[in-house]
Amino acid sequence: MNLGFIGTGHITTSVIEGIFKSKLKFNKVYISPRNKLIAKKLSKRFKKIYISNNNQQLVDNSHWIFLAITPKVGKKILRLLNFKKKKKIISFISTIKLKDLKKLTKSRNITRVIPLPFIGMRKGPIIISPIDKQSKNFFNHLGTTLEINDEKLSKGFWSTSSFMASFYNLISVTSEWLISKGIKKKEAEKYVRELFYALSADTLNKKDISLKQLVKVSQTPGGTNAFVLKNLKKNKFYQAQRKALNSIFKKF
Repeated sequence: MNLGFIGTGHITTSVIEGIFKSKLKFNKVYISPRNKLIAKKLSKRFKKIYISNNNQQLVDNSHWIFLAITPKVGKKILRLLNFKKKKKIISFISTIKLKDLKKLTKSRNITRVIPLPFIGMRKGPIIISPIDKQSKNFFNHLGTTLEINDEKLSKGFWSTSSFMASFYNLISVTSEWLISKGIKKKEAEKYVRELFYALSADTLNKKDISLKQLVKVSQTPGGTNAFVLKNLKKNKFYQAQRKALNSIFKKF
């Protein structure tokens, strides 16, 4: 099986890294030449990668085609490409719906997938819509798959995936605060990275406890955790979070 990636940005790089770390069986990986620098770096890192002369050549040579382009670029170039019926199309495009993808590609063999950069480490959730056995079997090698048959429901997952920068900023602000209290930058960053990593891992280790319950058991009355949570709620920290989610949800 040959894989082809239209678009050579951060997500394509992450997915390809995950693929080469996995036990997935494939012959060749074709990538588009749009971002020459990234394309050359990938072809040097991995032996089975080939840079196509153009997108149509990539489509012709690949059995599975991954669309890793912006909605604007997708609407512009997809209608110009010839996708044969047997080709499987995996779309990473956030705001082009399935029905529109079918019109643009003149194909019905399309699955929408939400990968996150952690896929390069073969970690994190991967949303697949609609339910598709082949896609699930493929992406099971790259992370934790969740299948959603109703495309409308996937909008919520697209929205929450927009919180990566906000999460990193939370860690960054925590680190900067420690530095302002006299802690060296290297030590401050090491501490907060380990702290938030452990907190995230703890939620997975305690799957039998609901997240709401986890909030309760992590604090004691009058304790420091209870104080900070109460303070953040008082300052409408979480209301702002919900507002941001509702705003981004409307874009999908």
